[in-house]
Amino acid sequence: MHPSPAELARTIVAGHLPGTAHVSGHPGALPVRHVTDARGNVLLLSPRDGGLAAALRPSDGNDDTAMVLDVKDVPPIAGAPSLGRVWVVGWARALAGAEARAAALDYADIDATGDLLDVGDTQVLHRMDVAEIRYERHGTLHELDPDQYADATPDPLRAIEFDLLADLADHHVAQVAAYANRCLGPAARPGDQPRVVRLDRYGLVVRAGERLARLPFPAPVADRHELAHLLHPVLCRHCTA
Repeated sequence: MHPSPAELARTIVAGHLPGTAHVSGHPGALPVRHVTDARGNVLLLSPRDGGLAAALRPSDGNDDTAMVLDVKDVPPIAGAPSLGRVWVVGWARALAGAEARAAALDYADIDATGDLLDVGDTQVLHRMDVAEIRYERHGTLHELDPDQYADATPDPLRAIEFDLLADLADHHVAQVAAYANRCLGPAARPGDQPRVVRLDRYGLVVRAGERLARLPFPAPVADRHELAHLLHPVLCRHCTA
């Protein structure tokens, strides 16, 4: 098993990566702080007197403004493949009152930044309702169905992927290499030292020389605890293969 394009898109725009906004009528791109809520709608946090808030201020009598959020994956370590790039197209509007307070709680679930305490004062939240999603990887562009995108969930390990990879590299190099070579079977080459360069709920991606290979899990994992339980027989020095 492997992540679907909709799951990859939700993972990239979840809020752990920097993004830029292209706002209708505004020249150039603007850096943004953002997360996505449970349905994949984008929440934008910015200073009330900043450039993004000014660009998103409607000037035609409407209460929302067309924009595109552009987010590119940043591989967690050298030699890791990119998950791709996502463009989210929609309309952003400023939130106030109870709606802003509820959105701030949703934002805090992903990024509990102290600036959320100033929403309604020096900070403003915009919600971007999603109309179109374009996901690109390896030169292939996917036009995603908004309902499938909304129903997908971000990968639960993405926010801690770097820490998990660092732990494997620091403490479990030999065990990982032995496990990968067993999984690769005849495809394993003498002298290669496979190492894990990416991981997600569905499995590990290992690099052996110039080659990349996916080692799937028996079933998707939901969190770090399930991952540790699954990998324990592989990584524990006192366990047999």
